[in-house]
Amino acid sequence: MEVIITPAPAIGGLVVDQIGALLDRKPTAVLGLATGSSPLVAYEELAARVNDGRLSLARARGFTLDEYVGLPEGHPCSYRSVIDHELVSRVDFAPGAVMGPDGTAPDLEAACVQYEHEISTAGGVDLQILGIGTDGHIAFNEPGSSLASRTRVKTLTDQTRRDNARFFDGDVDAVPRHCLTQGLGTIMDARHVVLVATGRGKAAAVRQLVEGAVSALWPATILQHHPHVTVVIDEPAAAQLELADYYRDTYAARELAR
Repeated sequence: MEVIITPAPAIGGLVVDQIGALLDRKPTAVLGLATGSSPLVAYEELAARVNDGRLSLARARGFTLDEYVGLPEGHPCSYRSVIDHELVSRVDFAPGAVMGPDGTAPDLEAACVQYEHEISTAGGVDLQILGIGTDGHIAFNEPGSSLASRTRVKTLTDQTRRDNARFFDGDVDAVPRHCLTQGLGTIMDARHVVLVATGRGKAAAVRQLVEGAVSALWPATILQHHPHVTVVIDEPAAAQLELADYYRDTYAARELAR
């Protein structure tokens, strides 16, 4: 696990550098696209580079991590709408190149199986962008999730619903109680994971992710078993890391060696 501690304004560029390097060697790459506030800086930078001709997603594909259950098609808080607004409509993905789990399906379990099949048929995810919740969840894999889980229906914790109420005009009662989400096992199949976290509110989760014991109580800790994870965080998010100076030195030495 590589940990990069950097000023917040640099995070978007660092993440998109990883995407750009992937697209250079594989223009047909499959990207895993997280929603939420953490990846926004990366999507801003990605859109800027596509629009000025430095990158193209025209041959790439994308899969989103999760979706609320029961929100009607076109609802502004559905993750299909969010990813369209934040990224897809601003770049050159081909029509239909980005898919998400279907939270309106009449048979949700069948929809989960079909989504796993779609990811597999595409060749798997080459680079997965992640955020992390204050309780250590990734995607909607809440504390207690099986570390081997696949795409499935999950019940959201009260903490996650409170955290996400800001997207529903502050009304926690408007936040759905259920979702479809890629499982931890599904996420672990990605060839490269890039996780972004900013702010002191994420510091405890980041500490557990990087230096804590692997535990279903902190689902993101499963990433310690992944062979290629890049964690990009700002100084407030790094505030509780015991080995923060080591991570800074390691990254600085790597940059000097280039």
